[in-house]
Amino acid sequence: MTEELSLQEAYSPNSICFGCGPANEKGLRIRSFAEGDEFVATWHAEPHHQAFPGILNGGIIGALLDCHSNWAAAYHIMKQRGEDHAPCTVTADFHVKLLRPTPVDGPITLRARVVESSEDRATVEAELIAGGKVCDTCRGTFVAVKEGHPAYHRW
Repeated sequence: MTEELSLQEAYSPNSICFGCGPANEKGLRIRSFAEGDEFVATWHAEPHHQAFPGILNGGIIGALLDCHSNWAAAYHIMKQRGEDHAPCTVTADFHVKLLRPTPVDGPITLRARVVESSEDRATVEAELIAGGKVCDTCRGTFVAVKEGHPAYHRW
């Protein structure tokens, strides 16, 4: 049995993004999957991702939520346009709320959903769940870039 490809592996296998690039051996390597109207990823922290013993670093939290949300937007825009390749999307704005300390001693689940969209952008709300609780949330706008933008053709 073969393992299902994540959105990142299917649409951007050569990406070097720190958060979600499959080709970045030192990155976080988030693996996002579309599940109905929601996007889900499960990730496991390593000791060097801690802010202090047992608690995830806030910058890592931001990277997880940013990249997972970005892929929710890219996939949504792709489907909305009826295309078979994900557009290169970038973060236009992104707001994270750190609700409680995020434990690192078990799986970390990311959930995202598109709440607004147009031809070239999507607004996504996401949450990070650890230890059975929502620890962090975010809301961001992600834009499909056009030729001439430095991120165009990055995947």
